[in-house]
Amino acid sequence: MRPVFIPAYIKQYLNPITGDSAQLEEIRTAYQGITGPEPEISIVMPAYNEQATIVQTLSSLCHNITSRKVEIIVVNNNSVDKTAELVQACGVTCHLETVQGITPARNSGLAVARGKYILNADADTIYPKDWIELMVAPLAKDDKAAISYGRFAFIPVGTTGRVTYFFYEYLSDLSRTYNKYFKNEAVNVYGFNSGFRREQGLTVNGFNHPPGTNEDGYLALKLRQKGYGRLFRVSDPGAIVWTTDRRIQIDGGLWKGTVKRLKRLFNL
Repeated sequence: MRPVFIPAYIKQYLNPITGDSAQLEEIRTAYQGITGPEPEISIVMPAYNEQATIVQTLSSLCHNITSRKVEIIVVNNNSVDKTAELVQACGVTCHLETVQGITPARNSGLAVARGKYILNADADTIYPKDWIELMVAPLAKDDKAAISYGRFAFIPVGTTGRVTYFFYEYLSDLSRTYNKYFKNEAVNVYGFNSGFRREQGLTVNGFNHPPGTNEDGYLALKLRQKGYGRLFRVSDPGAIVWTTDRRIQIDGGLWKGTVKRLKRLFNL
């Protein structure tokens, strides 16, 4: 069951971040509670001019409940705002990648990551408290799971209301079911809510992909073709991540975005 409205535990991270010292210190303290010198999990997050949202995102990740040691790596992809300054103030690693683009940024983060498992995240997304555990569990328990991927819901920042997005998300779920059984499940994998084993990712040349494809879905395809196993969809509602609707706004709004999705779905 999908949530109609934004849950309270997600809403708490949507309050404006003032960036005062007490706020940032609280995030640093939370991060110290989950990190360690030998991380099992590396959360890699590309960022380009994300000062408006990245502190909320980092706060949600740092407050995750997990017994595993975690490192968070923000890949600063030539931001000219205060992104790097805010990341460092949160006590999180900020790695600079000067080659512009999401693929170089994700590959750069993968190259410096130390964890056995890589979790992909985005800087405009809020992560629920059990996200780390729920996304890593399939990989840790099943050698035949090559990649884990989850669901997402939209945080409205434009004029479209949350209830409208609720129905849109159900439509999207139907399209992903169609992709799984009649097209290619790999297109359901998104870079802000997926995970894989670092060593396996390196053997398939990371996130590099041919023109006309996306870096995240193509990585899933390469891992499966290499024989590392199947794609594992995490269906637990506790793994639903909440991302802003800016991608839909870039597509021209909800209805234009829906038309584009249907065209991609049926190869029109």
